[in-house]
Amino acid sequence: MRILMVHNRYQIRGGEDEVCDAEISLLQAHGHEVDLYKEHNDRLGKLNPIHSAANTIWSRHSYRKMRRQLSQKPYDIVHVHNFLPLISPSVYYAAKEQNVPVVQTLHNYRLLCPNALFFRQGSICEDCLGVSVALPGIYHGCYRNSHAATGVVAAMNSVHYWLKTWTSAVDVYIALTEFARQKYIQGGIPREKIKVKPNFVDRDPGVGEGKGNYGIYVGRLSVEKGIDTLLEAWQTIDNRLSLKIVGDGPLSEMVLQATEQNSSIEWLGRRPMEEVYELMGNAKVLIFPSKWYETFGRVAIEAFAKGTPVIAANIGAIAELVDSGRTGLLFEPGKSHLLAAQVKTILDNPTKVVKMRQEARKEYEKKYTTSRNYQQILGIYHQTIKNYNI
Repeated sequence: MRILMVHNRYQIRGGEDEVCDAEISLLQAHGHEVDLYKEHNDRLGKLNPIHSAANTIWSRHSYRKMRRQLSQKPYDIVHVHNFLPLISPSVYYAAKEQNVPVVQTLHNYRLLCPNALFFRQGSICEDCLGVSVALPGIYHGCYRNSHAATGVVAAMNSVHYWLKTWTSAVDVYIALTEFARQKYIQGGIPREKIKVKPNFVDRDPGVGEGKGNYGIYVGRLSVEKGIDTLLEAWQTIDNRLSLKIVGDGPLSEMVLQATEQNSSIEWLGRRPMEEVYELMGNAKVLIFPSKWYETFGRVAIEAFAKGTPVIAANIGAIAELVDSGRTGLLFEPGKSHLLAAQVKTILDNPTKVVKMRQEARKEYEKKYTTSRNYQQILGIYHQTIKNYNI
């Protein structure tokens, strides 16, 4: 099969970049021919604001390049990961002009919410869900704290809402969880167009031993990720379990202050993935305290691969990934005392934790391996092509 992947890379490499590259490697390893049409946000600095805004709504540059590439080689399918801001939805139309079906992975909620998070001022916000013009988002400046920037994203969504791009120019959407699928159905995407395929761990890191007397957090240090909830909870753990924090972000100063006030908290900053896996495998538990509707939770399935149970906030997709009492525990998001209580449950039940470690690994082996994901993505491609040709 010949596949053309499409991805607008971020200036700071993130999860979407990782997933795109992992899927390309997975397909190539099984003998498929995969090319990548890419743009990089480093190019944004070369564009004037007016050009950049117009480009976000409809990029003539991307449209021409896509048509040229699709005309030079007979591709079976186009798979888009991220099109904002340089590529734009114009690539869908280029694919249609060349009679190639389109699949779009929904890594976030960008088509429904200007900031893609459904999160504003520390709380869940669905004010723009299901509306044709995201006026609340523009009013609050939800994207990059800018009314103008939010207006551009809102305009992109509105234009393509009116053009029926989301319902007619994309053949199949891939949601990462059933929770995310239901949100998009609420937002107006036809349910029959949305398939669920989770992310995966592209290389089995092997089972860890869980011999370290610490919990671990891995991720962005930001409000929506619940890092404040985590730090507050650790004030009541009484040194029974130390906490290692891996990552960086806007709340790094808050984390630094917490390490100075509480000797059981250690901030490690960014670390190579091999080291992160080692830390995960030796952790007693991984903490996932998000306050927003995560579309997935790659860190959680990486913990499962290492056999490490997860304590997660009972919200969004992460609550779907963690089977409370079997592969981890859940707590009400933002409630630090309830998070602390679940940490103490782990500490007070060592025999149960051993069983959780076994079940976490089984969950990875059942759902999140490369072989399982390959079967799923190939099935989606074949069905999309079959339906397109009917």
